[in-house]
Amino acid sequence: MEDKHWQADAGKDTDSEIIKKHETKTKEWRLIERLIMGLQGEQRKARRWGIFFKSLTFGYLFILLGIFLMGDGLSPDALEEGPHTAVVQVKGPIADGEDANADAIIYALRQAFEAENSKAVVIRINSPGGSPVQAGYVYDEIKRLRALHSDKKTYAVIMDIGASGAYYIAAAADEIYADKASLVGSIGVVSSGFGFVDLMEKLGVERRALTAGDNKALLDPFSPLKDEDRQFWQSVLDTTHKQFIAQVKQGRGERLKDIPELYSGLVWTGEQAVELGLIDGLASSSYVAREIVGAEELVDYSPKGSAFEQFVDQLGVSFAKGLSTQLGLNAPVQLR
Repeated sequence: MEDKHWQADAGKDTDSEIIKKHETKTKEWRLIERLIMGLQGEQRKARRWGIFFKSLTFGYLFILLGIFLMGDGLSPDALEEGPHTAVVQVKGPIADGEDANADAIIYALRQAFEAENSKAVVIRINSPGGSPVQAGYVYDEIKRLRALHSDKKTYAVIMDIGASGAYYIAAAADEIYADKASLVGSIGVVSSGFGFVDLMEKLGVERRALTAGDNKALLDPFSPLKDEDRQFWQSVLDTTHKQFIAQVKQGRGERLKDIPELYSGLVWTGEQAVELGLIDGLASSSYVAREIVGAEELVDYSPKGSAFEQFVDQLGVSFAKGLSTQLGLNAPVQLR
């Protein structure tokens, strides 16, 4: 009897364990099933987001391609709906490789003069000057175009500053205007550098310069400046200065007040410049177009690069502006 009871108990324990094992396996399979379903759901989401971002990227590239194929942005023909005043910008340092280089300015000037509906040309200047060579090229071209298109007058309008080489260019115009607070003039030539001879001696550094030609190392900052070198270079500056003065006098004529200080490199405000004959009056580009030319609409003929380049530049500016806003760096400067 005891053996039968033992066997029965053993059989009951076995069934219970089997049930427990079955339940445990069922739970495990359910967990695995949920895990697999979850992974499949994540994969579907990842594929959808991948398709979305790929579509966005291709759309962005197609937009850029469309902008690139729209044109080079150099011609304002689309804006020529009627009589207007042509504008050519001279902005920033005047030098080869800068925005205000002779080739770019001359190209814009030719387009502006040759445009059928332009009634006059305004050279809008905001520059501290730069290369006398680049300025000289522009000066000569303005004179040539004025003679070729005698029916169109040329006005130079100085904004914040029109000094040195920038005033050189302005002097080629029929008339010059500026704001009362504009900086005008600086009719002079400068050449500057540094000398490191004493510093090299203190550091124990020896200068070794081999040349073929006695003056090949002229103005070497690591060698002492000899008196004859100083005199020679000063003669070069004086010659360039005389050329500058001659062009200004040719352009402005008897309107200039005959005083030596005028060619000393000093700058004056627009209000002072009127009295000295450096400019003809106080006015903005809009005023000149509206009141003097009689064609109020202003059309800018300055080269702007391709539409693609403009888009990239604007994108960079927008990014920098947003970053400065977040960092609190864009507080405006104010007069108080």
